[in-house]
Amino acid sequence: MSGGPLDALQERLQHRFTDPRLLQQALTHRSFSADHNERLEFLGDSVLNLAVAHLLYVRLSELPEGDLSRVRANLVKQDTLHRLALKLALSPLLRLGEGEARSGGPARPSILADALEAVIGAVYLDAGFGAADALVRRLFAAVEINPRMDAAAKDPKTELQEWLQGHKMKLPVYKVLGTLGAAHKQTFDVECAVVELDLRERGIGGSRRAGEQAAAAAMLIRLKARGAKASP
Repeated sequence: MSGGPLDALQERLQHRFTDPRLLQQALTHRSFSADHNERLEFLGDSVLNLAVAHLLYVRLSELPEGDLSRVRANLVKQDTLHRLALKLALSPLLRLGEGEARSGGPARPSILADALEAVIGAVYLDAGFGAADALVRRLFAAVEINPRMDAAAKDPKTELQEWLQGHKMKLPVYKVLGTLGAAHKQTFDVECAVVELDLRERGIGGSRRAGEQAAAAAMLIRLKARGAKASP
C-alpha cells in the first residue's frame, strides 16, 4: 500500500491511513471479493449525513429544519457524490469483478458514489469522526451551498422524509432484504418502513440507493392512497 496510486489517493484525501487495509476494502466491489465495501458504505452513509448536517447547521444558521433537510438531500444525492468521486479519481482504483469491469462498472455513478461513502466510512473507522468530518468539509469546499438549493426537484426519499417530519414522525427505516442476479448485474430488494403507521413497502433497483428510492416512491403512493397529501 505504500507508494503508487493508493498512496496518491491518500494525498488527495489528505488522510494517511493507520490501517491501509480499510482503504483497499472501501474500493472493493462485491463482484470482486467477499471482503467488499458494502458495510463500509452503510457506515459512511450515516457519517456523511451527520457531517453534512453539521456543515449546514454552521453555514446556514438561519435556515429552518425542513429547508436544511432539502439542502442536505441535494448534497448527499448520487449525482453530487459521483462528481466528487470523479474529482478524487476513484474510478481507476476500484476493484471490480471481471464481468462488472467489462460492463462499465468503473464509470457507473452508483458504484462510484457508493465507493466514496465507503471511503468516508473507512476514514471514520481509521481515525474517528473528527477526521471523517474534516474530509467531508474538504470534499464539499468547492460545492456551492446556498438556501436556494431547497427549490431543487425532490427525489422520493426526500419527499417522504419531509412528509414524515411535517407530521412529527420518525424518519423511515430502509433495509436490504436481499440481492438478486449475478455479481456484476445485481438488483437490490429494499424495504421502506414507517414505524408509526406500521406500513412497509418494497422497491427493486440496480443499486442499494436505487432500491431505497423505489421503496420510498411506493410508500408515497401508499400514503396518498390513504388520503394523505404528499407534502405537509
